Amino acid sequence: MSSPDATTPPGALQERLVPLLTALQDLAEACSDQPEALLEILRSIEGLHRSIQDGPFRSSLPEDRNKLFTLLQAMERSGGWPYIPRLQLKTFIELLDQDPAGMAA
Repeated sequence: MSSPDATTPPGALQERLVPLLTALQDLAEACSDQPEALLEILRSIEGLHRSIQDGPFRSSLPEDRNKLFTLLQAMERSGGWPYIPRLQLKTFIELLDQDPAGMAA
């Protein structure tokens, strides 16, 4: 699989991403009643996020301070740093405290 280079236009990147993201969404929906499978999907996505962050993204960062500052400004304008939030233990406890009728909702 070839990887996009610095000249890949954003539209072309989206064209490649959309089917991949759709496939992941379809997989998650197919596993909607299997929490263990969904957890595995989430762990895999988190691992991919970490791998991209620590590998290609980090090595692509500019070494020049001005270029790095420009990149950080662009990141802020476009929504900031991508973050994968995790459910907190408190959330699971709250789910356990719900009555059975509330959990069906």
